[in-house]
Amino acid sequence: MDHWQDIVDTQRHPIEDLDSYAVRCRSELQNNSILILENFLTKKALVELQREARSLHHKAFYCSQNHNVLLTEKNTQWEDDHPCNIEVISDKGCVPHDLIPPESYLRKIYTAEQFQRFIQSVLTVDKVHPYADRLSSINYNYYQEKQQLGWHFDNASFAITLMIQSSESGGGFQFVVNARNAEKNTVDIPLIKSVLLDQSPVEELQIKEGTLILFCGRNTLHRVSPVASQTPRILATLNYNLEKDIELSENARLTFFGRLQ
Repeated sequence: MDHWQDIVDTQRHPIEDLDSYAVRCRSELQNNSILILENFLTKKALVELQREARSLHHKAFYCSQNHNVLLTEKNTQWEDDHPCNIEVISDKGCVPHDLIPPESYLRKIYTAEQFQRFIQSVLTVDKVHPYADRLSSINYNYYQEKQQLGWHFDNASFAITLMIQSSESGGGFQFVVNARNAEKNTVDIPLIKSVLLDQSPVEELQIKEGTLILFCGRNTLHRVSPVASQTPRILATLNYNLEKDIELSENARLTFFGRLQ
């Protein structure tokens, strides 16, 4: 039987310490919109999850989407070349929650009370809940050579990911902070345009394997650059909702998983 410390490096990341460690993590997330916890997984857990992810790869559903940075329908009040109407491409493969093995370390992390309490403390929310549908709570995402996640802002208030396998080249996480104020419904049009035209500097992170990331992407423009190696980029997403009994929309499930159930 695996213990918690066999999965999470509790020496580096004492997530049960809500009075000190979680407070520091909360401050970093609030200041930077991103929290990067390298070596969150133990070596044993990382090796096992890499094995698991590779074994499930053939079950991934691949999709390709054209979308704008706001993830909305085209605004006909704007010109076609308006920065918020310009389409970019996102393409990846996805293994849904119901195909994740019952004994997976991902399930153990996702359902662990100490992990959920840590997430709630860092995000300053009362409770996080799993998705009500069978597909959306835990996913493996695969980015093959030339595949990417196009520039966009998130609709969700936060995202939680675990880097399982890095690509040898490309696949960098790029972002530009303060490109939108979702609360005031404003966007920095000149900045977005310059980013889409590759005329603006962006921050880029090459995420190490075994890293846990909490990211608040509603106001931060971000993307994953095209993978430039035959080694795929593999990411696990741990998806919670702030409300109980919420299902991912049918359109999103069909898009990402190719099915509703």
